Amino acid sequence: MAEEKTEIMEQPVTVLRGVGPAKRAALAKMGIETVGDAVRLWPRAYQNRGDIRSLDQIAARCREGENGPFSAILTVSSEPQTRYIRKGMNITTVKAFDETGAVTVTWFNQPYVAGRIHTGDTCRFFGRFEWNERYRRLSLNSPLTEPWSEEIALPDIVPVYPVTQGLTQRFMTDLTKNALDKAGEELAETLPTDALEELSLPTYAWAVRQIHRPESVEAMENAKRRLVFEELWLMFLSMAQTHAASKRKSGALRIRDADLAPFLAALPFSLTGAQERCVSEIVADMGGETLMNRILTGDVGSGKTAVAAAAAYAAARNGMRSFVMAPTEILATQHAADFERLFAPLGIRTALLTGSTKKKERDGILRDLRGDPAEGISVLIGTHALLTEDVIADSLGLCVIDEQHRFGVMQRAALFEKSRNVHCLVMSATPIPRTLTLAAYGMIDVSRIDELPAGRQKIDTFIVNESYRERLNAFIQKQADEGHQTYVVCPAIEENPDAEGSEGEEMANLPLVDVMDEGRPPMKNARQTADELASALPGLGIGFVHGRLKPAEKERVMRAFADGELDVLVSTTVIEVGVNVPNATLMIVENAERFGLSQLHQLRGRVGRGRAKSYFILVSDSRSPEAQDRLKALKNTTDGFEIAEYDLEIRGPGDFFNETGAIRQHGQMNFRLAAACRDPAMIERASFYAKRAAEEDPNLEKPENRRLASRLAVFTRKTEKTQN
Repeated sequence: MAEEKTEIMEQPVTVLRGVGPAKRAALAKMGIETVGDAVRLWPRAYQNRGDIRSLDQIAARCREGENGPFSAILTVSSEPQTRYIRKGMNITTVKAFDETGAVTVTWFNQPYVAGRIHTGDTCRFFGRFEWNERYRRLSLNSPLTEPWSEEIALPDIVPVYPVTQGLTQRFMTDLTKNALDKAGEELAETLPTDALEELSLPTYAWAVRQIHRPESVEAMENAKRRLVFEELWLMFLSMAQTHAASKRKSGALRIRDADLAPFLAALPFSLTGAQERCVSEIVADMGGETLMNRILTGDVGSGKTAVAAAAAYAAARNGMRSFVMAPTEILATQHAADFERLFAPLGIRTALLTGSTKKKERDGILRDLRGDPAEGISVLIGTHALLTEDVIADSLGLCVIDEQHRFGVMQRAALFEKSRNVHCLVMSATPIPRTLTLAAYGMIDVSRIDELPAGRQKIDTFIVNESYRERLNAFIQKQADEGHQTYVVCPAIEENPDAEGSEGEEMANLPLVDVMDEGRPPMKNARQTADELASALPGLGIGFVHGRLKPAEKERVMRAFADGELDVLVSTTVIEVGVNVPNATLMIVENAERFGLSQLHQLRGRVGRGRAKSYFILVSDSRSPEAQDRLKALKNTTDGFEIAEYDLEIRGPGDFFNETGAIRQHGQMNFRLAAACRDPAMIERASFYAKRAAEEDPNLEKPENRRLASRLAVFTRKTEKTQN
């Protein structure tokens, strides 16, 4: 089997034809710096130009409301004519025909077409057709054209690549072709032979060539399936190595006194069975021979903070300090208040360190961290402020990261480097499907809180459409009149959030990654929604917050809502990780069909945290049966893990990835293809083979694993670079 010559794949992209300084700079923005990067630039979609239709067939489809894109073999019957309509606007037209009819073809602001097409030329036209009922004729606007003859076969399936300013589809097609030619046959196979045979996977070299130049739709799907497995395999292998490395560390501070009775007796509530089980698992880890490396998962409101506090208490009882890091200042402040209430009666000191901490107070905290934990601060809660170099703690034994997917790889690493031997507990409020947990966290110890504390209010969930708008506004007013508050969540910040499609992209009729509910209604944006609510409900205080706000401004608005100064908070999903506002009793989610079920369920956990009745209303005008079924599943189910399993079954693990493709629960890897995987068995098998490889050769030092080590290094470098 041919081996991948790393020296070729790692050569700068400028060795490829047509890549000068300007193109190199544009490619660098897309993360394409080497020949290997160009080889691994997977298409984002495809155009099925091989599905040829006659004009009468196309006319029939257009009359039924389907405009394509379609392909047709047409002969040009007139010379192109270019007319200048106004400054900056011109149109070029030709007539074309086949045996069944004729069509007028128009290009906008493309006068160069006149030099490419002439009377008598036969071309393959690919584009969107329209039927004019009044004049009973077809038209075709701005199609892609290729000279056609019986002797020269044109590709049926044409890739559509992601592009950026200064790059075109034609350039990207040539770039990947040149990169493949440069690589030659030097595309190494890294998967075990038995994995290829068990899953009937094609070779890596075949898959890479077919993903770029597919012979058929079936070949493209087989190539995609193989490369999905490749991504999963490399991700799990990286995680297995990281896990093995952490287990090999020694010298960790160990819990020898595991008596938690004083802490449990001081709690104002009793732990659930699930919480007790998780506490036992964590304390056992911290008393073992190796470092703890555990993730704690569970619904919003399931009591993860109490479990983390129990771990911090165990650490303090055994002479260790603990750091607790939260992604926002307001959440860190909330944690600090909770920990203070729990630990003050036990004589355990806590402190809060954020970017807003005054210098005098900060200096005092830093001095205190260098002394005996029993005589000073035992638990330090903070934000990114914990990561600065001058924050040095003696006897640091435990690091807890809340909402860990909000932190980058390097941020987490910086916290753990505060001590060479520190136990690690990360927490995530997104329930992870058992199938995905088995695979993705097979190398990391997992504790699951799958039981909600007693007394949590049942949240009534409703599905409505836009016709309910006046009633929704009246309901918001009613909640305010009763002294309660409302969240309104929108999928976008402002109007027209999506950039214009690149050349040819608007006609990509075979998506590489499946897109559900293509006919969904226009996207509601938070800015306009806030303005409309302010107009409809002039007596209420309306706040507006989104992820692009400066942190200080975001904190200010969310704190105002938490303090009851605002009646309504209009937001994007930035409040998915938010503060505890028991007074918030209503959440309205606009364009609910655009959210994943697990994300919606996590949003639902933001209400129902007080004693008053709470409501969760999903607004959707989608006509898609699949979208409506998904929302009904959420309405009928309150178990976050059941919802997660359902979402995995119908959507694949994509909903468990953030907007960049990184795993929400692990925050470490970035996917291009695997985010669309809907095959739990494939995920499990990729995990199995990765674990086996890591056990047999932990550092991939054997000669036969040299190429695998090289590819894994590239994969890890690229994914971590994207994440950070």
